[in-house]
Parts: sequence; C-alpha cells; structure tokens
Amino acid sequence: QRRSLSEETADKLRELILLEKLPPGMHIPERDLADVLGISRTPMREALRILESEGLVDHTPTRRSRVANPSVDELAQSMEVLAALEALAGELACVHATDQEIAAIAALNRRMVQKSDDLSSIDFFKTDMAFHTGIVAASGNAALVDTHAKYNARLWRARFLSSRRKLGRATTLQQHQDITSALQDRNRTAAALAMRDHIETAIKNLIKSRDEQESFE
Repeated sequence: QRRSLSEETADKLRELILLEKLPPGMHIPERDLADVLGISRTPMREALRILESEGLVDHTPTRRSRVANPSVDELAQSMEVLAALEALAGELACVHATDQEIAAIAALNRRMVQKSDDLSSIDFFKTDMAFHTGIVAASGNAALVDTHAKYNARLWRARFLSSRRKLGRATTLQQHQDITSALQDRNRTAAALAMRDHIETAIKNLIKSRDEQESFE
C-alpha cells in the first residue's frame, strides 16, 4: 500500500529527531525543511501533526513547532508502563502466536546478532523495534497492540538512546536471545520476565546517558 507524502515526511523527520540532527528543544524550521525535502508546507504540517501525536513534537506558547524534550524522569515513568505491556505481550504470545510468527521473530533476532557490527545505529534500532512490535502483534490482543503502539511511539527517542549504546550491545543481544528462546519454548513466565528485564535495562541505559551528558557538560 502506497504511503502518503505526509507519512513519508514524518518518517524522515522522525529519523532526524532520533539522530539529533533536530535536537531536543529545537524550533522546527517548517519552511526551510519543506524546501529541502522538495515538498509543500501542507504535507510538512501534516507530518508534524503525526509526530505531535507520537510525543516527538510539541509547541511553544506562540504555537511554533519544536522537538519535544521530556525529562528523563518522565520518560522512565512511561517506560515502566511499557515494561508491563511488553511483559504481558510476551506471556500472551507464548499462548497465541503461530509457529510462523515465532519464526519471524527469531529471524529478526538472528539479523541483529549477525549484523550487529555492520548495521548503522538507526537500522539496528529499526530491526530492534520490529522485533518488539512483532511480539506484541503475536499476542493476539488488539487492545494491547493499540495501547503499546501509543506508548512505544512516544518512547522512540528514549529507546533509540538505549539501543545505540555500543557498550551495552552484548547485553541487548543476550536479552533478545533470552526472549526468543522463551517464545520458542512457549514458556510464559520466562518470556514475561525477559521482556520486563529488557525494558528495565533500557531505563537504566537512559539514565546513564543523561548522567554521562551532564558530567560532560
């Protein structure tokens, strides 16, 4: 299905935000960005509305668009909720996932292991998110899928900061393997525990990133 120009523009802006080419708190130059991307202001505004719904963009009191800059404490609280959602997804996926769905999740895990040193930080992250959303989809619970999508969209940048930490990459890959093995064994308890542990590690990585930045400054 062909994606709309505004959705494609949102993808490009989302990547610029994740890579901090549009850093937190920065006012977004709508006209200049539209010119660079070769589009009109209408799809640019629509793209910004998409990113606003995801929590990546907000507005100043004068209604100027800017990159959202939530505190680490705010993000950590949302990630605690996400940990509960993904733990439930892992548990339900053990019951409801088809063999084909589990095989697809395992394939994403293999890709991350095999390409860990070759993938760019953004491509590794996209594969990581496909792994997680695949598990949520395999839960077979529409309400969970919908709720997770809303929370996950607001936490993309926070999860990206955790994902791109090379020092913690080995831990990330081992946790993904633990999740995959639990799903393949259809071990509900182990899957829920591994999913929760993985998000809690992401929270710790987020706090470390903040502390490192503050010490650098």
